[in-house]
Amino acid sequence: MGAAIAAIIILLLIIWIVLSCIKIVPQAHAYVIERLGAYQATWSTGIHFKVPFIDRIFENANMQRSLNNTMKENSKRLMSLDVLRGLTVAGMILVNNSGGRNTFAPLRHADWNGLTPCDLVFPFFLFMVGISTYLSLNKFHFNVSGGVIRKIFKRTVVILLIGWAIHWFGNACGGDFFPFDHLRLTGVLPRIAVCYCIVSLFALYGNHRHTLSIAFLLLIGYAILLLTGNGYINDESNILAIGDRYLIGESHLYTKRPIDPEGLVSTIGAIAHTLIGFHCGKLISRTHKTDEKVLQLFLIGFVITAIGLLFTFALPLNKRIWSPTFVLVTCGLAASLLALFMYIIDIKGKKSYYDYETRKEMLEAIMFGHEQIKVLCEF
Repeated sequence: MGAAIAAIIILLLIIWIVLSCIKIVPQAHAYVIERLGAYQATWSTGIHFKVPFIDRIFENANMQRSLNNTMKENSKRLMSLDVLRGLTVAGMILVNNSGGRNTFAPLRHADWNGLTPCDLVFPFFLFMVGISTYLSLNKFHFNVSGGVIRKIFKRTVVILLIGWAIHWFGNACGGDFFPFDHLRLTGVLPRIAVCYCIVSLFALYGNHRHTLSIAFLLLIGYAILLLTGNGYINDESNILAIGDRYLIGESHLYTKRPIDPEGLVSTIGAIAHTLIGFHCGKLISRTHKTDEKVLQLFLIGFVITAIGLLFTFALPLNKRIWSPTFVLVTCGLAASLLALFMYIIDIKGKKSYYDYETRKEMLEAIMFGHEQIKVLCEF
């Protein structure tokens, strides 16, 4: 077992080093390469590979300023982002009102290991949170100010309070109006709030060049934690359950299963997930041409999906513990789907299918559909 874990860790480190050495120079950029302290080359637009630990990359500041000016002059909203965000929210409505355990299999979460269409909704939304965080803070040029910090913490607190209010309402409907000694503090909205807050602070204080590196290091560390701490055992001996009980208290966790699906410890994987979305937001923002955005998103989507599937033999896909492979596969699928929407909507110009009336009709159809599903599931 120890040898297998060591081999997996070494392989993950090698893959991380190789991926971190693949660099894409965007349009209107030039990278100056320094090798062992001396000038080596200047990279133009395209894909390049740097020698690990020896080469250093410096951007051409003049070209960067020129690109920023060009982007300001030619910036336009990508409708594909709104479409994917809207479909994700619609998916949440459908999944949360699908009839419970008696509904159709694709509308149920995997019981433990595995992946269903239902399991894609939350990770797709969290991926979009990462993209939106970059696009939002980019408006302030990632400058640290009191106003920006207040905005981040205000939004975090509001999301947390809404999540806790929903849990309180569930208790109140059962006659328990003061459930504060056993109110669940974890959940979907609290997880979104924590991921948004941490990634936003990274956006302001961290180095964006290391976004993917940090995400992969988090996933490697999380994988080690799962493999050495019974992370794939669905009982109270699971390191995630032990950690959550110690950090939050058993009375404030999800009580229907031994493992809280939105527990605090498993949020490590969710933070890495949001960081990958943040990196994709950077690609979207800094790449000028839409066809280049599509190509880069397809590339990163294919690569991380393939890596995720490759390691499922040792780290199965599991939404309830937000496993590293679950992070990679769902982020890869989300990036690929966003690239597909960009190609269809923003490049091919198929925007008439996504106007206001069409989106309204789609939402009404989804609401009507989930009501029919609930009726069918009662028989």
